[in-house]
Amino acid sequence: MAEDNAGAGAAQGADAMRDAAETARAGFAEHVIDPARRAGEAMRASGQKAADNGAAIGLKIIEQAEQNSREAFDAMREAAKAKDLSEVMRIQGEYLREQGQRSMNQAREMGELIMQFGREAVAPLRGGKPDQG
Repeated sequence: MAEDNAGAGAAQGADAMRDAAETARAGFAEHVIDPARRAGEAMRASGQKAADNGAAIGLKIIEQAEQNSREAFDAMREAAKAKDLSEVMRIQGEYLREQGQRSMNQAREMGELIMQFGREAVAPLRGGKPDQG
């Protein structure tokens, strides 16, 4: 009978150790593995968003360069048709004034785009959606 009690005690001890190991494994998964997996997924999403946004910025720069080139060629054509030097100077002055304004607008647009893309890129790392501000 003493052997039965010893065997039952050993079985209970083994069960208790198994339960403790399972609890430790679950806790480790919950507190270490799952957060690490979520962080990796967030970083992957953030990296993909940054790559996509980099391509969009490159395209916007090309569009702005095309617009600036068209405006420059339009001004050159108009200057070539001018009847005198004062008309050439007026055309050149208008072009420079418009190009200055266009450059400021384009720089502001690019700045806003970069800020928006920055918010979108870090949103996955913060676990939420990008700010709308």
